[in-house]
Amino acid sequence: MKKTFENPKNKPFFSLFKGMVVGVILSSCSTVAQPAQGAPLQEKGVKPTPSATELSVQTDAPASSATSPETAPPLPVESPPTPSPLAVQFASYTPEEKILPQPLEPLSFKEVWAYVQAGEEASFDPHWPVSDVALFSATIGNTGKLRGVPSRAKLSSFTGRVHLVVTELSNYALTHFCLSPDFPLRSQLIQDILEAAKNFDGLHIDFEAVLAEDKDHFISFLGALKKGLGKKMLSIAIPARTRKTNEAYDYEQIASVVDKVMVMAYDEHWSGSQPGSVASLEWCERVASYALQTIGPAKLVMGLPFYGRAWGHINPSRAYRFSVLSKLMEEKGIIQTELRNESNYFEYTELVNVRVFYEDHRTTHGRAALYRQKGVNHIAFWRIGQEDQEIWKYLLVQ
Repeated sequence: MKKTFENPKNKPFFSLFKGMVVGVILSSCSTVAQPAQGAPLQEKGVKPTPSATELSVQTDAPASSATSPETAPPLPVESPPTPSPLAVQFASYTPEEKILPQPLEPLSFKEVWAYVQAGEEASFDPHWPVSDVALFSATIGNTGKLRGVPSRAKLSSFTGRVHLVVTELSNYALTHFCLSPDFPLRSQLIQDILEAAKNFDGLHIDFEAVLAEDKDHFISFLGALKKGLGKKMLSIAIPARTRKTNEAYDYEQIASVVDKVMVMAYDEHWSGSQPGSVASLEWCERVASYALQTIGPAKLVMGLPFYGRAWGHINPSRAYRFSVLSKLMEEKGIIQTELRNESNYFEYTELVNVRVFYEDHRTTHGRAALYRQKGVNHIAFWRIGQEDQEIWKYLLVQ
């Protein structure tokens, strides 16, 4: 949801690298931990941990000629350490690995939420173990009016709750004017949202562009929505944090107003960061610990990603100075260019090393198992259509 890889909420998982020879390194999220780099208001991760295949053990046997091979005592053989259950679960499937994955056990939660993109309802099976669908999404237009309210008609066979998602993902200025009581946009937007929510079981707010100075207005805005909804559920999606920060998303205050708080525990690494898991297990553990402490298990919903990301070690898609292009042509041995549409044109082939971190049903199950062990009762998935569908065999709704 916070999603090509620039926005996996609206674009496909993989893209084609045209005109390039691409080398791909598939890395398991569970065996490589990469540090978060420069995420605003987010703690950095830890140093990369090498995988089992990157480590080797060397034994220096004494080079003695006094004892023949026939009489030499055998060297002691150390037993390998017993792996933890999670280590076994995340073990690689490659032939060189000695540890095979354990069979997965079903996990039971009080609520399992799933985001469904409007227009992609056919990707959702109403018989899956899902208690709540968040239908994505209505948005705020440039004039502050609600637009694009999706219809729940295509989800009529689903017997659980369906929540209307209202988003504003990037326009801080627009959000500021819509939240401020000094402008008429606020009261009109609240009225529009409440009217649209009448056909749904609940309302889900996903405002990801709220300034720190608008925190109080944001909290009171949520309070007005909660009052207007009556007995219907008000939920909200907020970014993952591991500590208190000076921003609009105050976990305690928000939890005191709404019915459910969905923590988006993904995008630990993003398109502009160094390569790494979108939700490493160690990072997820810290996010869940802080969320349980500040929000509490009754209202907390832990979000899990179905998507992955890819990074190339170079990205030539940018603007170039003439001097840089001249040097590039010299380096690549470009002697002649063409004239196309009154512009100079040339092309060359580049070897690109691509690193991919992605999720399958085992890594997704591992995160869900971690949350269940920590006492999390509700989980949510971003989003339907991006998943390894094997995961649905291992989830239960209580």
